[in-house]
Amino acid sequence: MMTFIFIAATAATIATAVVAWPLLRAAAAPRSVVAAGVAALAIIAGSAVLYAHWSTWDFSEPQAAETPAQMVAKLAKRLEGEPNDVPGWLMLGRSYVALGQFGLAERAYQRADRLEGGRNAEALAGLAETLVLEADGAIDERSGRLFEQALALSPDSEKALFYGAIVAQRRGDNAVAAARFEKLLSFDPPADVRPIIERQIAQLKAAPAKAPPATAAPAAAASAAAPAAATGDATPSVRVAVELAPALVGKVPPGATLFVFVRTPGQPGPPLAVKRLAASLPVNVELTPADSMLAGRSFAAGDTVEVSAKISRSGSATPAADDLVGRTSYVVGRDARKNISISGTVQ
Repeated sequence: MMTFIFIAATAATIATAVVAWPLLRAAAAPRSVVAAGVAALAIIAGSAVLYAHWSTWDFSEPQAAETPAQMVAKLAKRLEGEPNDVPGWLMLGRSYVALGQFGLAERAYQRADRLEGGRNAEALAGLAETLVLEADGAIDERSGRLFEQALALSPDSEKALFYGAIVAQRRGDNAVAAARFEKLLSFDPPADVRPIIERQIAQLKAAPAKAPPATAAPAAAASAAAPAAATGDATPSVRVAVELAPALVGKVPPGATLFVFVRTPGQPGPPLAVKRLAASLPVNVELTPADSMLAGRSFAAGDTVEVSAKISRSGSATPAADDLVGRTSYVVGRDARKNISISGTVQ
């Protein structure tokens, strides 16, 4: 609208000049000067009156509201001139997470963390959560460490308590995990969330401590799984055969890590199940609810899930530009073993 008004005003000015200039050239005659002034006023006032009379523009109509992306861009622009605004960088980080722009969110939280000298719990927890979201919900060593640091600074951080409970559960410290979930209950979570947390607490208190995964040899793990198979327990499972596309053969460096994720399509957050293996392909992988990150949150027969496989050169679950990926859709309980061809890279 402002652009149109500018154009209209410019046109009126040009019209005024065209009519008034010949009269002003005859400035020796007082009548000419008066006539030029009258002509200029008539054109300017007349154009305003006629436009107001004939225009269909509703001047009372408010301008269209800014989109979330536009508001976030404006905040980022403001912070260029106020680079030491810690609350602003934290808000920018939260905003980028809401938009799904995790790489930008990571940089915003890192900036807030540097400004605070590593002593801001919200910056640490926000950065860690961003890394988890970037990694399809997997909590790796770095993000787990950041959550623990955030909890040390702010024991009442709800975000750090939630993820910190998962971290404790994964290392087999069920007592700490249960205590952190119990503390979350004291913050009066939403009615639909409370039963989930309560169920987690009950399962953690009833379950024995989990042995560290690194101490179990493959043969021992296979023998431990045999009794369950012998009982005929119909445990839902996802079975995939992960292979490397011919064009990428020879591009997997020694020591690379293979991550296989099962998740609900289109939903961010922790995956339903995850496995970490040495990147020795081809390989058959089976995931069950025992591979879930959060007890009680997994998949069941009949669920349609997305299975993705990622080869990480660094060994981190957080995506990097040179990671190799592949994915497929899978219906639990209906599909047999499906192939996943790792044929692309993280964009």
